[in-house]
Amino acid sequence: MVDPLGLVFFVLLGAAASEEGPGACRPFSRRRTGIVTGEGAGIAVLEAEEHARARGAPILAEVAGYGSSFDAFRVTAPHPEGRGAAEAMTKALADAGMAPEEVDFVSAHATGTKLNDPAEAKAIRAVFGAHAARVAVSSGKSEMGHLLAAAGAVSFAGAVLSVARGAIPPTANLADVDPACALDHVVGQARTGPVRAALVNALAFGGHNATIAVRRFQEPAP
Repeated sequence: MVDPLGLVFFVLLGAAASEEGPGACRPFSRRRTGIVTGEGAGIAVLEAEEHARARGAPILAEVAGYGSSFDAFRVTAPHPEGRGAAEAMTKALADAGMAPEEVDFVSAHATGTKLNDPAEAKAIRAVFGAHAARVAVSSGKSEMGHLLAAAGAVSFAGAVLSVARGAIPPTANLADVDPACALDHVVGQARTGPVRAALVNALAFGGHNATIAVRRFQEPAP
């Protein structure tokens, strides 16, 4: 997507960042100006627990649940209250049988656009309520740009490693959080500590919203 044809779509929409350089992508910032496209890929091999144990594989995390929604508010804009994103997260938690209080990290879709970031922040606050103040939030797009179709896969891989290693990467270039996006943002450097579970958000044009719930693997009681 790092080519004129890939960029022109976002330019015509007014969604492309209006600056250049390594600090151009600023999710959740007052000074965010839009999307910076990137290129990359993520691959995950999902394995049944019994199969992983049989071959002695290290189990990084458990894919606990999934949720999706289709709010169709507008082709190129999310519902301003983040209803579609909230529904996807709620369904993922229900599928996982988890309470919001069990989640320590949300890997946000956060594209750095004026419309997406506050809508997703509202959705996170709606889903987590008072616990939203204690859920770490970060956006990988600040480091890699928006990988479009690959964005969800790479974010998923990152969330699995956060759960496995107990470390949450920061949102780069975030020094002045937009009050409309106020959450427990990870800034400056990685935050270390146990990550019991994480949600990964992928929110696309046309109101397509998806969330995967990942949690730390626990050895079953004997």
